[in-house]
Amino acid sequence: MTETRIETDSMGEVHVPAKAYYSAQTQRAIENFPVSGWTLHPELIRAMGWVKYACGVANRDLGKLTHSGKNKLTDQQVQFMLDAALEVAHGKWDGEFPIDVFQTGSGTSSNMNVNEVISNRAIELAGGDRFEAKKPIHPNDHVNMGQSTNCTFPTAIHVAVAHSIKTQLIPALKSLANTLDEKAKSWDKVLKIGRTHLADATPIRLGQEFSGFARQLELSVQRAQQAMAAVLELPVGGTAVGTGINTHPEFSSRVCAVLAKELDIPFIEAVNHFEANAQRDGLVECHGHLRAIAVTLFNVANNIRWLGSGPRCGFYEVILADLQPGSSIMPGKVNPVMCESLMQVAALVMGNDQTVAFSGATGGNFQLNIMMPVMGQTTVGSVVVMAGGVKAFDDLCAKLMEANPEACEASIEKSLAMVTSLNPYIGYEKAAQLAKEAFKSGKTIRQLCLEQKILSEEQLTEALDPYSMTEPHA
Repeated sequence: MTETRIETDSMGEVHVPAKAYYSAQTQRAIENFPVSGWTLHPELIRAMGWVKYACGVANRDLGKLTHSGKNKLTDQQVQFMLDAALEVAHGKWDGEFPIDVFQTGSGTSSNMNVNEVISNRAIELAGGDRFEAKKPIHPNDHVNMGQSTNCTFPTAIHVAVAHSIKTQLIPALKSLANTLDEKAKSWDKVLKIGRTHLADATPIRLGQEFSGFARQLELSVQRAQQAMAAVLELPVGGTAVGTGINTHPEFSSRVCAVLAKELDIPFIEAVNHFEANAQRDGLVECHGHLRAIAVTLFNVANNIRWLGSGPRCGFYEVILADLQPGSSIMPGKVNPVMCESLMQVAALVMGNDQTVAFSGATGGNFQLNIMMPVMGQTTVGSVVVMAGGVKAFDDLCAKLMEANPEACEASIEKSLAMVTSLNPYIGYEKAAQLAKEAFKSGKTIRQLCLEQKILSEEQLTEALDPYSMTEPHA
C-alpha cells in the first residue's frame, strides 16, 4: 500500500499520499470523483499557475500580503510563493494535479489543488517543513488572497485557451496556409478538369484549386485570432458573485496587466464582473470559431484525399507521400493516413462544440456557471488537438505531396464540359445536344465539331483551348 500522511481541513482528517505536494482538499476530491481518469489538461494547470502568480504579484504590489491580514508574510516568503507559482506555470508539477475533470462545476477542487501545491512548495523553498499542520504560507489566506474559484478558474480557462491558440494553433495554421500557397504557385500551369457535384466540369488549373485551399487556411488564421479575442476579458477580481468582496479595487486590473505582460496577450479586466462570473458566452463564441476552423480542415483534408485517390483506379492528380503500409491483407497498399487523421481531429472538434454550447446555455444559473471544468477541458483540448493535427498534416502530407500533371491532363479532352466554351458560338441548346451526342457515341466534343463542321478548325482550336477556359475573357 502507498504510504500516507494525515492532513486536516475544515471537515477533519484525511489520509494523503506521503510525498504529495497537495493536501486534504485535493485528496477529498480524488476520492469523491473517481469518474473518468481524465485529469485537467496540462495547459489548463499551467494557466492556473500563471493566474496565481499574477494574483500574488498584484497582492504584493498592493501591500496586501505583507501589510494586512491575520498572517502577514515577509518579502522573502512572498517571493517563494511567486517562485512556486511560476514552477506550476512552467509545468514542473503537472503530476501533482490528479483530480478528475468531472468534479464540482466551479472547479473549486482544482483551484484548491493549485493553492495547496503552491503553498507546500513555497514552504519548502523557504526552508520550512511542508508536512507541518500549520502552514506559514497558507493556501487560502495567501495563495488564494482576494480570489474565489468562481473568478479565478474561468480566468485560467481564458488564459489557457488564448495562450494555446496564440502559441500552437495560429502558427500551425499559418504554416499550412503558406505550404498550400507555395503549392498553388508552383502548380499554376498544371491543367486539369474541374468537378462540381462530383461530376465533370470545365477545366481548372491545379494551382487555382490549391489557391482556394490556401485561402481557406488564411481565413482559418483570422478565425483563430477572433477565437482568441473572444476570451481576452478576464473575470478575476469578481470573487464569489461578481461583487469583488475581499478584493482590492485595483486587484483585477493589476492581475490582467501582469498576465498581459508575461504572456504577451492583451488581456483586460472584464467590463462587467457579474456577466464575467456568471456566464461563459465568450468561451462559447471562441469555440464556435474553432468549429468553423475544424470544418475547413475536414474539407481541405478530404479534398486532398480524393485528389490523391488511386493510384490506378482513382483520380491520382496529386501524389501523396508513402508513409506506412495501408493494409494487413493487401500487400503494397498505401492509404492517405494523414488526411484521415486530420479529418478525425476535425470531427472531434465539431462534436466538442456541442458540449461547449450546451454547457454555456444550461450551466449559467444566476451568479455562476457550473459546467466550467468540462468547458475548459473541451476548449483547450480542441485547440491543442487541432494544432497537433494541422502540424502533422502539414509536415507529413502537404509539404511532401507532388502534382501528377499526366493524370491531371488526361481527362480534359474527354470531358463533356468542354462544350461550355462553345456557348458563345453556337448557343446553349446546340451545345447541350453536342454533349449528349458525344456521351452516347464515345467521341470527344472536338471530334464531333470537326466531323459536323460546326466551327472552322481555327475557331475550334481557340474555343477549345483548355488553358483559356481557366480565366475570364472580355
